[in-house]
Amino acid sequence: MSPTANYYDILGVKKTATPDEIKKAFRKLARKHHPDAGGDEEKFKEINEAYETLSDKEKRDAYDQYGQYFGGNVPPGYHPGAGAPGAGGFGGPGAGGYTVNVGDLGDLGDLFGSVFSGLGGGGHGAGRPQPQRGRDVEMRLDLTFEQAFSGMQTKVDTESIENCSACGGTGAKPGTSRTTCKTCKGTGHTSEGQGMFGFSRACPECGGEGTVIEQPCSACRGQGKVRARKPVTVNVPAGANDGGKLRFKGKGEPGVAGGPAGDLYVITHIRKHPYFARDGADVVLDLPISIAEAALGTEVRVPTPDGAKVKLKIPAGTQNGKVFRIKGKGAPRLKGGSTGDLRVKAHVVVPAELTDAQRAALEQFAAETHDDLREHIA
Repeated sequence: MSPTANYYDILGVKKTATPDEIKKAFRKLARKHHPDAGGDEEKFKEINEAYETLSDKEKRDAYDQYGQYFGGNVPPGYHPGAGAPGAGGFGGPGAGGYTVNVGDLGDLGDLFGSVFSGLGGGGHGAGRPQPQRGRDVEMRLDLTFEQAFSGMQTKVDTESIENCSACGGTGAKPGTSRTTCKTCKGTGHTSEGQGMFGFSRACPECGGEGTVIEQPCSACRGQGKVRARKPVTVNVPAGANDGGKLRFKGKGEPGVAGGPAGDLYVITHIRKHPYFARDGADVVLDLPISIAEAALGTEVRVPTPDGAKVKLKIPAGTQNGKVFRIKGKGAPRLKGGSTGDLRVKAHVVVPAELTDAQRAALEQFAAETHDDLREHIA
């Protein structure tokens, strides 16, 4: 920056600006001009230098007094003294700036942390990759009605990204290993001076890992990961529902940089049964009965989901759609330990064709039936 440049003009504030106004102006300009956000690096250096001076009371007082001579451009015959420019290692170009971690700067560190959040700038965590949880894997599992009702153990093939078995996930050719990055000397980041402070960035050579691969693994091409299918044993609980989601912790994709594995989610799909249907823990059965059985009543044996049969009394005068509930003969509930009920729905079947004897009987029945069924809608 030119020694005649005005720090107040650079930040766009008046000479009487308060510390809060200076901080606010710096924050706005830093976001706009930071190199990691596509800004002008030289402009950012000027903004940084101006803020470092005007945010410090003693440095600001010295700058207000000496102007362009501040920061090493000392006037002839000037001798440094307490509070004077150049004394105590004021920053600025040519003054021997130093690199610091943002977290060590107190209030200024908090400010830089918020300004550069999401920009990839310096601070703690810059450089070396942080542990990340692996991705979850989701798959569908088809079950018969009986398998979902009783529960089962089975193996499913999952496809996910796994550590390469040839190199153990290092990405280096078997028999070799990753070597320390010469650019960052294993730190995973490099520092670049900008005004008084230096900012850490992910090392461009190793991508922030601190190590490089000189001889890549041929199986994974140096990635350390491969797409693979693997069998996983899953336990399907008795009473599993259609569309239900079962979670198996740690059975998903492996984590990154030592992070935990993701989870496996199995979505259960139950195939249709010839005569049973599920309604939560209840099982529904549509039971066909004749006109005579509905009118006179009868006793029938109905199947249950567990393979047994139970007696059910159909009372005389049963109407079409009447539901009979058999307690405890439904599916197990996933929570609570109890079971649902078997709901039997009477379906009165009207014959499409009649024998002569059936027709004569029904005609006799019709002749003796009072014609009062539709009086309420007459």
